[in-house]
Amino acid sequence: MTDFLLELRSEEIPARMQDKAREDLARLFAAELAKAGLAPTETVTYATPRRLALIARGLPTETQAVSEELKGPKANAPEQALAGFLRKTGLTRDQLTERDGVLYAVTEKPGRATAAVLAEAIPAIVRAFPWPKSMRWGAASASTESLRWVRPLHGIVALLGETLVDVEIAGIRSGVATYGHRFHHPGQITIGSAADYVEKLRACHVIVDQDERRALIRDRATAVAADAGLTLVEDEGLVAENAGLTEWPVPLLGRFDADFLSVPPEVIQLTARVNQKYFVCRDAGGALANAFVCTANIEATDGGAKIVEGNRKVLAARLSDARFFYDTDLKTPLEEQAAKLSNIVFHEKLGTVADKVDRVAKLARWLVEEGIIQSPSPLVGEGRGPLASASGKGEGDAATVAPQTPPHPSAPTALPPSPTGGEGPSLADMAERAARLAKADLVTGMVGEFPELQGLMGGYYAAAQGEPREVADAIRDHYKPVGQGDDVPTAPVTVAVSLADKLDTITRFFLIDEAPTGSKDPFALRRASLGVIALILTSGLRFRLQDALLAAVADDLADFEAVWHGHLEKKLATFFADRLKVQQREAGVRHDLIDAVFALGGEDDLVRLLARVHALQAFVTTDDGANLLAGYKRAANILKKEAYTPDTEGNPKTLSYTPEKAEADLIAALDSAEPAAAAAVEAEDFERAMAALASLRAPIDAFFDSVTVNDADPAKRGHRLALLARIRAAVHTVADFSRIEG
Repeated sequence: MTDFLLELRSEEIPARMQDKAREDLARLFAAELAKAGLAPTETVTYATPRRLALIARGLPTETQAVSEELKGPKANAPEQALAGFLRKTGLTRDQLTERDGVLYAVTEKPGRATAAVLAEAIPAIVRAFPWPKSMRWGAASASTESLRWVRPLHGIVALLGETLVDVEIAGIRSGVATYGHRFHHPGQITIGSAADYVEKLRACHVIVDQDERRALIRDRATAVAADAGLTLVEDEGLVAENAGLTEWPVPLLGRFDADFLSVPPEVIQLTARVNQKYFVCRDAGGALANAFVCTANIEATDGGAKIVEGNRKVLAARLSDARFFYDTDLKTPLEEQAAKLSNIVFHEKLGTVADKVDRVAKLARWLVEEGIIQSPSPLVGEGRGPLASASGKGEGDAATVAPQTPPHPSAPTALPPSPTGGEGPSLADMAERAARLAKADLVTGMVGEFPELQGLMGGYYAAAQGEPREVADAIRDHYKPVGQGDDVPTAPVTVAVSLADKLDTITRFFLIDEAPTGSKDPFALRRASLGVIALILTSGLRFRLQDALLAAVADDLADFEAVWHGHLEKKLATFFADRLKVQQREAGVRHDLIDAVFALGGEDDLVRLLARVHALQAFVTTDDGANLLAGYKRAANILKKEAYTPDTEGNPKTLSYTPEKAEADLIAALDSAEPAAAAAVEAEDFERAMAALASLRAPIDAFFDSVTVNDADPAKRGHRLALLARIRAAVHTVADFSRIEG
């Protein structure tokens, strides 16, 4: 057994493509070898900016001889069938093997040298490589049939043990030589075998293992920051990107002008990260420091001083641009910026962004005025009070959104006085105000440069122009939650705007028949619905979801009423039910129990629904619950089989005969359990409702053990079927048990 080394050396491979390229190389290599019946015991892949490498361990020197058998026609088949089989196999009739009256073509294939297999596999791998973007180069590039690679391919190393695997691709012949670091060791390196590949490159200032480079960047960047009394802001994506840009990474600490700290810290961090691939640092107090960590690809003789200075100048230019955008944006009040939204199309069938803003503002006010979203008492205004923001700080906490510059002198009065006579604006006024300004930052210079900052910059600008902190926080956080694990806002104003924004998006796209289908969800409606569910459950909002969905389309209901009540209302209910199952799956909630509660109809208060589901899940896992479920299904099956309808059968409360003891006991148990369960459900005490149903378990078991439901006496049969219908109805006060699995 021996090891095989393949190195494909090229010009710089984009960092973002390297991990996928390693996976593709391993996959294609395994597939090509499998065709010859070969499989290595282990495959390791490496990627640097200038090379893609693979080491396959435990390969045999040759493949095993194999016998291939192809089934043919029967021995007595017509001549035409036999002739066709012989042409296909290239054999004569005498060379066929007959077994059980059937002819077989048996071909013995001798073993092949593994080197020969590899010589065929390497060109196939290179030519089939699925780069996201590739190019042709040189004189041959005039032909579309020429070799394509991510960047011009310069060299191939292919060694099986210590033996060269001779292969040529587009004029590039394999060899035993590669090159080290572009500056530290630009000359050739002779590779002896896979065993010395990694260490020979390390000796020439190339760390070929991407995981080792990442660990070095992570540890050294943390160390240089700590040496300066700072803490590195961790960013694993930036670690991976820098590792993909360097073969000999050297993290270096630099400083920028502290005056730039007047720009919001998120802007500085994004500028450093996106434009320059730098890490940023925090000081002992947790504030952003005027320091950065860049990753050089060289060990400089001056310790990196000139590298740091050059990077500082570049970063200063970038930060100057960012400060210009920020200062320029502050000169225009958000209300003026919001007016420009009428020039941006939200969707060709849904109007402009300004149209959406108007709808969201009305819906946010409705959510407050209907009492769905309420403010803690006393009502806060101008940033006072204990409202919690998504970050866990109070909306009145000065650290939540701190203006970096004084409020603009021409900033308008934000809101009218509270109609309740208090000092501050009402919650409804603040919700509407925040909604009307929430999208204004989309037309600012800063968000134009960094779209990732939408919402966040609006919060800074709102705070700077004197808006109440509740409004500024709502503008900042109204996109949240944007995904699994994201913070869920709890501040009332923020919740109102965020919920209104997402409900408007969902309902409007459903109205124009753009609902998600299969794996396609171009407008992220599933994510928006999960956000709606998270907002409702986190804040414990009590309302019927259908009422809010109807309010979201109220202005245009005249145009869509037939469609809405015809099928969209039900379609949206199913859509949210499916999303709730997804959202609750990680919490261990069974999807069939959610179906069981939804199936009752009219239950779309999600807080109450989940309380019912949780109580139901706790109940059905007990012996009483499992046995009651079995009894319910037996009763329901009999009713279905007998096509029972209450209008045509007897009434169990007006008996014309003396009931058997088990029958009488069940009647008494139902007389007690039915009102108890109904009262408990009305009081939303679902544990007590389950306890009431649990009392039916023993009487139902006894009834089925000793009473004949389909009695020959029609009166008895009718009364007993009606009794089973009472069991079903009693259980349905809590959930439709027919939807429960088990």
